Amino acid sequence: MRHELPYARPGQVIGLLGGSFDPAHQGHAHITREGLRRFGLDRVWWLVTPGNPLKANGPAPIADRMARAREVMQHPRVCITDIERRTGTRFTAETLQALQFLYPGVRFVWLMGADNLADFHRWERWEWIMENVPVGVIARPGDRVAARMSPAAKKYQDARLPGWKARLLPFATAPAWSLINVPMVDISSSQIRARGDW
Repeated sequence: MRHELPYARPGQVIGLLGGSFDPAHQGHAHITREGLRRFGLDRVWWLVTPGNPLKANGPAPIADRMARAREVMQHPRVCITDIERRTGTRFTAETLQALQFLYPGVRFVWLMGADNLADFHRWERWEWIMENVPVGVIARPGDRVAARMSPAAKKYQDARLPGWKARLLPFATAPAWSLINVPMVDISSSQIRARGDW
């Protein structure tokens, strides 16, 4: 299995953007480019999930979603991967544990949109994630206030790095998180599905 996984060497900083990407769109690409730049990441891996445990309806076939993601996100420092399918992990905490085992010495940063931080306390073992991997939060339209007032933000308010220190996040000891404000691209996968474009 190891030869089917992305390459990373010890000391590298890899941002991880997980999701169903059903479908991938320019909003995903936008926050990825901003994450690379603002958090000082060496690379970003998109973790295209087999299915989202928090969503009742299953996504489109993973091969279709991977192909669409590769069309949308063409960047030399971004890798589209189905790591969760290959490792057999279902929840983010399990995936992060597997990656830490498979890639000793690599620094991982979990990336998410601010909308996800608002619901983060509903994730399986969310406190373990916060306490083991730095978290980079990227603001999207209308989500900043809800993210800042979320149970996760309140519980870990003392672990927050201000946006102007965001490049230090990969080297901070967890728990550590930073919310950055970026130019907005107001589009979502659900809007694309509703239009029938996917």
